Amino acid sequence: MKKIDTYQHRKILVLGLAKSGVTAAALLHKLGAFVTVNDFKPLSENMEAQGLLEQGITVITGSHPVELMEEGFELVVKNPGIPYTNLMVKRAFEKGIPVITEVELAWEISEAPFIGITGTNGKTTTTTLIFEMLREGEKQPLIAGNIGTVASGVAQEAREDNTIVIELSSFQLMGIDRFRPKIAVLTNLYDAHLDYHGTRSEYYGAKANITKNQGIGDYFVYNADQDETLEIARASKATLVPFSATKELGTGAYVSGGWLCFEGEKIIHREDVALPGEHNLENILSAIASAKLSGVDDTAIQAVLRTFTGVRHRLQFVAEKDGRKIYNDSKATNILATQKALEAFDAPIVLLAGGLDRGNGFDGLIPSMKNVKALVTFGQTAEKLEETARKAGIKSIVRADNVEGAVPEAYRLSKPGDIILLSPACASWDQYKTFEVRGDMFIEAVHKL
Repeated sequence: MKKIDTYQHRKILVLGLAKSGVTAAALLHKLGAFVTVNDFKPLSENMEAQGLLEQGITVITGSHPVELMEEGFELVVKNPGIPYTNLMVKRAFEKGIPVITEVELAWEISEAPFIGITGTNGKTTTTTLIFEMLREGEKQPLIAGNIGTVASGVAQEAREDNTIVIELSSFQLMGIDRFRPKIAVLTNLYDAHLDYHGTRSEYYGAKANITKNQGIGDYFVYNADQDETLEIARASKATLVPFSATKELGTGAYVSGGWLCFEGEKIIHREDVALPGEHNLENILSAIASAKLSGVDDTAIQAVLRTFTGVRHRLQFVAEKDGRKIYNDSKATNILATQKALEAFDAPIVLLAGGLDRGNGFDGLIPSMKNVKALVTFGQTAEKLEETARKAGIKSIVRADNVEGAVPEAYRLSKPGDIILLSPACASWDQYKTFEVRGDMFIEAVHKL
């Protein structure tokens, strides 16, 4: 960890706890800052806040009092989940107080370079692939961000010979100032999280922040098949490294004659790649580019791609039961992700879907539902999804109370040779704390069959 005095004797507010807030508060305290923590959860129910109190950190819980912003703070470190419409955050901006996320702290103290991965879909798969390729290539990577440990915790342990591979959300990237990854990856861009960002422009702008501080000595790995990502690439000052799953580029990463290539070199044949789904080609190609730029040899890349079958909750194979193959895609929290999952299979599908209602419809799924023979819905969006299924000509439609109840219904509607697929197309927060919890409940219910 770098010894920095940037925060010494500065008065800093950490807004919101969870893992990132706890780690950031403890780190800032260690760096000599005068730290105050504010979290909505009452102290009696807040073990994290109690632990920080024991370290001598000022803790205010139970509400977000706007008047707290009058106490002379020089910086706010915000939990990524707290929206910028929060009154405390808005007051900070009115007073000219910078608001960052803990990713910025991680970068400032890290001795190791960063590979940062963002995009609407494919972040977790791409991050995991890059990490595994670097590990197989003996590059001593560490994994952080949404997929792993809190970045500012990982950065405290990182050495110069490590590389921090970090999955970054738009929420995190909204709060960076000088964060500069050695390699930045943008998998793709589609409309998402507009309930948080408000506009497409703000969402895309947050994603573009991943390359805003890069220079000529850095690399920006971007999707050459999208106008939106091309526009961000044109504004980047980094060395551009495109990838394409649809056309031969001659540079960067691409597919040619069934081979996955990088800079004109054949790396591996598509038939030798274990990860299913055409949509995963983008993730694989961006991972190959990042690994090659990091000095990983072809043998290590090939070894990972021949064995890696996916990450937990992302088209994860769970079991085969009486001739039915069952997959957990709980991480599909938007329509596009579910489209990709449906298009990954040729067999008849019994789809389990539903969750938090963000106000959108689901007719965008119809072109991808040609193999869906039955639908089991749950959650707030059940009725909307059922309406879409009827438009798609699906006859078998059943509503369940939750994921656990949906599993036996899906099995009842299926036959040998079918795919049973949980791919909700919605966030989980109406019934489950996280998509991981939802996926775990699905897996548990499958094992009870």
